[in-house]
Amino acid sequence: MVREAFSWAPDWLAAVAVVAAAVCLALLIHRLALGALRRTLGRHHPFLSRLIEDTRGPSRLAVIVFALSAALQAAPLSSSLKTALTQMLLVAFVVLLGWIAHVAIDIASRIYLGRFQLDTEDNLLARKHVTQVRILYRATDTLIVVVTLAAAMMTFESIRQYGVSLFASAGVAGLAVGLAARPLLSNLIAGVQLAVTQPIRLDDVVIVENEWGRVEEINSTYVVVRIWDLRRMIVPLTYFIEKPFQNWTRASAQIIGTAFFYVDYSVPVSEVRAKAEEIVRASKFWDGQVVNLQVTDCKDATVELRVLASAATSSAAFDLRCEIREKLVDYLQREHPGALPRHREEVILSETAQANGHGLPDRNGAARTVATN
Repeated sequence: MVREAFSWAPDWLAAVAVVAAAVCLALLIHRLALGALRRTLGRHHPFLSRLIEDTRGPSRLAVIVFALSAALQAAPLSSSLKTALTQMLLVAFVVLLGWIAHVAIDIASRIYLGRFQLDTEDNLLARKHVTQVRILYRATDTLIVVVTLAAAMMTFESIRQYGVSLFASAGVAGLAVGLAARPLLSNLIAGVQLAVTQPIRLDDVVIVENEWGRVEEINSTYVVVRIWDLRRMIVPLTYFIEKPFQNWTRASAQIIGTAFFYVDYSVPVSEVRAKAEEIVRASKFWDGQVVNLQVTDCKDATVELRVLASAATSSAAFDLRCEIREKLVDYLQREHPGALPRHREEVILSETAQANGHGLPDRNGAARTVATN
């Protein structure tokens, strides 16, 4: 029928006319359908509205590919050329479907994450959902790429037969492919496990390999931990499934900090405890929950004092611990210098020399004055 309509023209010109007519008809249908969908959906379906807008390009190409596939059957072309062009259009259609699926999950993840803000003080719930969505998004995106590539390859008869024979055989080639894919599959499964169980989340404070840092990125195969001195530690996803690590913000960002002091047995513990509580209560880093001082150990020459103080975040706890050490050491130096750690032999000799009114001999045998605290 098409050949009769273009009997006056050569075959190539008739084929061009058919293709041009199919493309124009496809563009018209796409435009009319897009306008109808916009009017129908409006603002009542934000996901579908954004999907229609963001997939205008690939959906237009998909309609054109579909129209060209139909037009090629009527075009006056050789069967071999029709087969080759049909194969190309089929591969293009599969790739466009994968593209549209990728855009769809990207829109869905962005709409869902738009309800959460990470730049707030109490962002535990936000970090939970952001971590889950980002990990599942990457896993789904990888799955879409793999399925699209596999579907495109299976459209070729020779590759499809080779794939069937390869999977049907239990030879060395199949084993090699399985071993080669094991790291990818293990990290993909580990990513899904992290999204579901969430041992870590974005912005979590963790101790990994004896390094303190925050989870900065969670990618498809690895996690980026920002160390306190701005170094980055790259850790495989499987590490957080197979090995132990510390998560300081697993259930809450609140944490109790400790500060240890080693002092002489003559230390007035009750007075030091009162001063420690005064220092903590006056600090801007304290969250008003926990403050305490206890004697946690007695060694041969010193007594171990442990100060406990809570803070809202691990960073604030670190600053609070430093402030406690600095101010309590200054207090001991000013008010109780005798409570600072000293060697017993030096103390006894000093007290004896002071009692007798004599100085202590130095290494050269000359008399020297004993320094008192």
